[in-house]
Amino acid sequence: MSQWLNQALAQANDINDWLAPKRRQSLALLKETPWPSRKTEAWKYTPINKIERAKFATRTASQTKAVEIPNLAAIELCFVDGMFDTTNSSNSLPKGLSVLQLSEGGQTNWALDSFKQTKPDKHFFGLMNDALATQGCIIDIEDSSEIVEPIRIVQSFSLGSQSHTRIMVRLGEASRATVVEHLHGNDLSFNTSFAEYQIADNAYLEHYRLAMQCQDAISVGGCHFKLGHSSQLNSNLIGFGSQLSRVDVDIIHAGEHSDAKFNVIYLLDGREIFDLHSAIEHTVPNGTSEQNVRCIVADHANAIFNGRIHIHRDAQKILAEMNNRNLLMSDDAQVNTKPELEIYADDVRCAHGATMAEIDEKSMYYLQSRGINRSDAQVMLSFGFINELIDLMQNQAIGDWLRPILRQRFANMEIR
Repeated sequence: MSQWLNQALAQANDINDWLAPKRRQSLALLKETPWPSRKTEAWKYTPINKIERAKFATRTASQTKAVEIPNLAAIELCFVDGMFDTTNSSNSLPKGLSVLQLSEGGQTNWALDSFKQTKPDKHFFGLMNDALATQGCIIDIEDSSEIVEPIRIVQSFSLGSQSHTRIMVRLGEASRATVVEHLHGNDLSFNTSFAEYQIADNAYLEHYRLAMQCQDAISVGGCHFKLGHSSQLNSNLIGFGSQLSRVDVDIIHAGEHSDAKFNVIYLLDGREIFDLHSAIEHTVPNGTSEQNVRCIVADHANAIFNGRIHIHRDAQKILAEMNNRNLLMSDDAQVNTKPELEIYADDVRCAHGATMAEIDEKSMYYLQSRGINRSDAQVMLSFGFINELIDLMQNQAIGDWLRPILRQRFANMEIR
């Protein structure tokens, strides 16, 4: 067993709070689960030995500041190295919205029952998060409420920090909200950040996860959604690679006529790693899901995508699509993609596909022959590859903020 894991388990045994029954369950599962290795299928391409070799602290005093998004008027919930930052968080909340810190969850009637009900037990670091997360927030949106301003959960990480946070969100019936998870910090740090969303009947969630950590950061987390009858999810993931970035996304259709859209963009350079595992579970009839994943990989970077659509036996009349497109900008860049369909119903329409391509030199020559330098031509061609998904973002302020950041990242990539 990993030395890091032994230390983490010892720390978890000392936590005694309102989540103690759930923590004990996860600790018991952890003790029966081997440390993931290259022989573990779900971690085959992900070098988690980086976690064992790195040195982290349990908490640090940090001056890290949250990144602002211009023109985004939002309800801010800020965390620094896993600790809630009351100074930079919003004090006033609109009608229909309540927010508690994770430590206050014992005051609610639903939080204990809902904890780890959406996130599957199969995820090793999800179990670690169950056992170690003492910080985070519990967001509750009342029935028929529309929260106009986005709720932005900002997590900043500084050098040497180690943190484990849990976000729990419940949308009441016929409610509407936007939630933005924004993670940033490029120094060597380690975080497990997991979020669970329960979307009730006829509710609508617009969701963003901005996994913007780069360079030496190590991040392992996930977003997990449970959809009720006629509910809607529109989720967007923007990922930059780092020393190790892993995101698991689970979307469970638990009510009929639910609809889920999941759009992903990730851009890797240097020796960065980004690993995305997604699972869409259609457990009941009459559901739709659409997944679009676009990936651009340069230099010696490594992108991993494992997408699974699971149609359960009684889930008839399902429409599900998954599309993974990858752009390689270097002979040494790697993409490992594995789209999967597992279908046990016979009245469904499902499709999946994966493609690999390089920058088209004819298109590059065409632009250069008209006076556009090679660097600008590269940005134009690369941006065109992912611009469709940015245009689909319903929050214009986030799209406008992302475009120049992505253009600069494209400009720094070198075609080899």
